[in-house]
Amino acid sequence: MNRLMAKPSPELLRKVGLFRDLDEKDLASLADEFNERRFSPGQTIALEGSGGLMFFVVDSGEATVEVHGEEVAWLGSGDSFGEVALIDRRPRTATVTAKTDLVTYALPVFVFRPFVEARPVVAWKLLEAMADRLEAAESR
Repeated sequence: MNRLMAKPSPELLRKVGLFRDLDEKDLASLADEFNERRFSPGQTIALEGSGGLMFFVVDSGEATVEVHGEEVAWLGSGDSFGEVALIDRRPRTATVTAKTDLVTYALPVFVFRPFVEARPVVAWKLLEAMADRLEAAESR
């Protein structure tokens, strides 16, 4: 028997700033491209300095974000990370570790890039997100 993989709800994706302004059709199309990923407490999801080709949206649970070994943020339902990997294949800028049992949805760059290229509103939101991350990094 082939079990259907869980997909993010439109409500969860709408919590992500990048997707807030998408119509229902685009949200549903995008949701179909995500794959559920589960992590146990203490498990590393993204490692600072390593490669990364996935964008993640947190469904449930909590994770910590560390930069140069210093905790800089917590992530919970509706938070996302990995957008830098969607733009440029640079090494990860932070380490993300599951604090509790964590359910996420992951989207590979090779799926996300054409989606964004066809939707300028998402590209603009991505630029805004990058500006926010840059400001946060400069203030550390």
